[in-house]
Amino acid sequence: MRQLLTGARLFTGETMLEGHALLIEDGRILDLIPRDTVSDAQVMALPAGSLVAPGFIDTQVNGGGGALLNETPTVEAVRTIAAAHRRYGTTGLLPTLITDSADKMHAAAAAVSAAMRTPGSGVLGLHLEGPFLSQERRGVHSSAFVRLPTPADIAYLAGLPSEFPGGKVLLSLAPETVSDADIGALAEAGVLLAGAHSAASFARTTEAIRAGLRGFTHLFNAMPPVANREPGIAGAALASPETWCGIIVDGVHVHPAMLRLALAVKPRGKLMLVTDAMPPLGTDAPSFELYGATIHRRDGRLVTDDGTLAGADLDMAQAVRNCIALLELPQEEALRMASLYPAQFLGMSDRRGRLGSGYLADLVLLDQGDQVLGTWIAGEWRAA
Repeated sequence: MRQLLTGARLFTGETMLEGHALLIEDGRILDLIPRDTVSDAQVMALPAGSLVAPGFIDTQVNGGGGALLNETPTVEAVRTIAAAHRRYGTTGLLPTLITDSADKMHAAAAAVSAAMRTPGSGVLGLHLEGPFLSQERRGVHSSAFVRLPTPADIAYLAGLPSEFPGGKVLLSLAPETVSDADIGALAEAGVLLAGAHSAASFARTTEAIRAGLRGFTHLFNAMPPVANREPGIAGAALASPETWCGIIVDGVHVHPAMLRLALAVKPRGKLMLVTDAMPPLGTDAPSFELYGATIHRRDGRLVTDDGTLAGADLDMAQAVRNCIALLELPQEEALRMASLYPAQFLGMSDRRGRLGSGYLADLVLLDQGDQVLGTWIAGEWRAA
């Protein structure tokens, strides 16, 4: 049945529209029409002052709703994680497995692939963060599982995209641990590659970009500082106009001044928001377990006993609000960083990240303070 969403402002992904309504049918947007246009569609009147925008897309989601993909790599856990993030405006995400055993990697891939095939799941593919990382810059990732890739690993990963039709497989790796030949083979197979947890030099990272590296995971985190004689991986990320960078805007992981610097350096559209969220999201849990150790939720941080950060206590709507408050960005640009730009990174901007004819009706409804009132996935409404 056709449905007409009316009464709210519309953000198309480019501009704000007043006095328009959104016509949707069969999970897609049919048109944006003047509000007083006569239509035979079922009308959904939205609150005065509210805003309909493209649904948020998060490419780094470790957990939520009490579930962690590493602990329970099951279809049920993936659905729990997606449902938890939906309450905060995320209509598309990549469940993320951090460095773990090969068996855990295979189980997670199978679970995410199965969950993605359920209509309206919000699952867009899989993010494997590791295990081919730097021991020096592994952060909370277990040293027992950090390793170099084998030919069998490359063959397995090259075959993964076929398990995610219409979706994406994102692999975060340290460029110094993977050869250009393997990077090229994975990129050719359709795996999306991002640099992360790395001590790679500027030169090595630049070589990896030429070989097929297309992005960077949580820019500045788990990377050496940019130095005058060795810009390193972070410097290469900033200097390459063709790559995307995920940023965690929580006021904890990166100083806002560094993020404003990145915004000034990178071309518009190449910085996107990620949450790096963990199981506490959507719960009041004070802690959770990772690799058998307790991670504590304290003052907006998730930390080990020794104070090492272990993911973020952040949702995407809060990240949008932080962009406005901490980075002094216009609302429109903050929203693009949560929707259009990640859609472009994933190669999905022909159907996600905008309001336009033919685009998927994956939408978020925000109040005047950018708090989430509800979402639509494939045209199906759910209140927050």
